[in-house]
Amino acid sequence: MSSQRERALTSPVRIGTRGSALARSQTSLVTAGIVGELGRKVETMEIVTAGDRSSAAVTEMGGTGVFVSALRDALLAGEIDVAVHSYKDLPTAPAAGLAIAAVPPREDPRDVLVARAGLTLGELPRGATVGTGSPRRAAQLRALGLGLEVVPIRGNVDTRLRKVAAGELDAVVLARAGLARLDRLDEVTEVLDPLQMLPAPAQGALAVETRSSDPLTPELGVLDSADSRAAVDAERALLAGLEAGCTAPVGGLAEVALGEDGLEIFLRGSVTAADGSDAVRLSATGPVTDAGAIGRRLAADLLAAGADSLLGSKP
Repeated sequence: MSSQRERALTSPVRIGTRGSALARSQTSLVTAGIVGELGRKVETMEIVTAGDRSSAAVTEMGGTGVFVSALRDALLAGEIDVAVHSYKDLPTAPAAGLAIAAVPPREDPRDVLVARAGLTLGELPRGATVGTGSPRRAAQLRALGLGLEVVPIRGNVDTRLRKVAAGELDAVVLARAGLARLDRLDEVTEVLDPLQMLPAPAQGALAVETRSSDPLTPELGVLDSADSRAAVDAERALLAGLEAGCTAPVGGLAEVALGEDGLEIFLRGSVTAADGSDAVRLSATGPVTDAGAIGRRLAADLLAAGADSLLGSKP
């Protein structure tokens, strides 16, 4: 073994993370995998992103990529060896010089409601205020026709939950995965069926990103879940085919299951008008080996059904 390789194995793996409690919790899952599976020491480094510095809505900051560019810059500069992202925050276009080394097993991707007095979505009275920072969730809430007042919010999970506890809002809609990783599922009053609220593409999944040329990249494959990666590949191909970013009113959820000819993907996709007045929802299936092609095919079907006219709509 070369001395350079020996130094690489004995030096700690530097993992970049955002400073929020959720980001650190997600990073700890990857850290445990690197220590347990590779036997490597780990050093965690906090990276502040543009999204962390601003209190503006994500759509006002340019949307896709505001939470990841600083981490990617640190990777390319050699300041860190691994970046851990919420996969749904990543732009769909590949980043030169970087690779997704692993997609660990995905958390439950569904959305959840946290409401006052333990209420469900159907029990909230007309005019009840529901907070969300997601244009997708806002559009889908309006499309349900429940007469709810959708309120834009920013902030971490604690900030959003406090708004309900303090009576500033009647409810908030969040990703179940985030609450699970923060051990706060006991605050959920309803897990929302994807037939009501189709999750964002890649919601609940993590992306472990490295430099393409780093010898560590193939080693991190031990953390990869083939089913999770295939599902996310299909969902992100759908998003890319629609030429939409993470702030667009696009829902996408792929499930991997055993079919007659082996593992298959069942992919659902939706595009909802911002004011909730219209929506296009379709699905596609195919072999798990064609994940990207299935996503692109569903995107084409959605566009053919009129989804393009909904993507730029206003609330």
